[in-house]
Amino acid sequence: MNAPVLTPGDLSADLPGGLLEAARDAVRLPVGARVVAAMSGGVDSTVTAALLARAGYDVVGVTLQLYDHGAAIQKKGACCAGQDIYDARMAAEALNIPHYVLDYESRFREQVIEDFADAYLRGETPIPCVRCNQTVKFRDLVDVARDLGAAAMATGHYVRRAEGPAGPELHRAADPARDQSYFLFATTPEQLAYLRFPLGALPKPAVRAAAAALRLSVADKPDSQDICFVPEGRYTTVIDRLRPHGAEPGDIVHLDGRVLGRHDGVTRYTIGQRRGLNVAVGDPLFVVRIDAQARQVIVGPREALLTHALTLKETNWIGDGPSIAAACAAQRPVLARVRSTREPVPGYLAIVDAAPGVLFDAPEEGVAPGQACVLYAPEAPTRVLGGGFIAGAVRAS
Repeated sequence: MNAPVLTPGDLSADLPGGLLEAARDAVRLPVGARVVAAMSGGVDSTVTAALLARAGYDVVGVTLQLYDHGAAIQKKGACCAGQDIYDARMAAEALNIPHYVLDYESRFREQVIEDFADAYLRGETPIPCVRCNQTVKFRDLVDVARDLGAAAMATGHYVRRAEGPAGPELHRAADPARDQSYFLFATTPEQLAYLRFPLGALPKPAVRAAAAALRLSVADKPDSQDICFVPEGRYTTVIDRLRPHGAEPGDIVHLDGRVLGRHDGVTRYTIGQRRGLNVAVGDPLFVVRIDAQARQVIVGPREALLTHALTLKETNWIGDGPSIAAACAAQRPVLARVRSTREPVPGYLAIVDAAPGVLFDAPEEGVAPGQACVLYAPEAPTRVLGGGFIAGAVRAS
């Protein structure tokens, strides 16, 4: 059962020790400064807005409607639609802060959903959450916050912003289990100077405890799961509707050239996939490459997934120095993270096949075009240096 609805008087409620100090330390602005809080309707963004209001800032809540109410309101664990917009509005009303709902459906469809479908058609494995943060949230919404006269914009992401010798730095969250730095690698230096992340130094249980202490109606609300616009985790449902030709059949081909079977569309497969191939040669087989133009899914043994190097596109650099190109020229050591579920591994930046790239100290597995390769500093392993989308991989010999 949800906790009782917060009322303005509940802002005087006792909070677990250190939460307001952590919020003020994250914001680093004079009390009374205007801060726009991005409110998705979930517990994290609601607690963010509540802590800032309790800490004495002039908080303005903004919620983005990203896709159709009628279709999305039935999807549990989503964000930015239906019930979640209602929850954000009710929380803002209880906090007695202004609240705006902005219709960004067309932008979200063009910049995130259409891009998602096109990436699968190219044989890539996209990350729509990165694209959403990169475009709709941290570009368009920051512009709105500036128009509202805010000195900063705060979100409920679990990352930390720290003041370094050369300016603001992006760091992993204090709680490794909640860290979202992988999804925010495309944050630009200009955006980072404006953004604030009040929850980055907090463990999730402390955030839940704050929600309960403040009697927020979303205190027991489950966290968002899967991709917000994908019903029940079936991404092919979205792709088939938007790009039906992605379901054109083709061959499943072994690395040695043997045709082992047929498939129902390259959009059904991702690099590293083992299940659902419906072919057998005695040894386990994995998807090692996708040739979308030839409509071929290439399979091989697990060792064929090992990657010596990769190339990057759409790069972003928030480390020291002028650019990622300069870091490549200097062959800067990095810790490279090729999946959100994998830990960073050592390597160094270099020019690979005439593009910015990473050479790994030891072969890495799970490298898939379309995913992000996020770079961290070996001398300060929590610090994000930037990264890019993986364009290609150089397989280990």
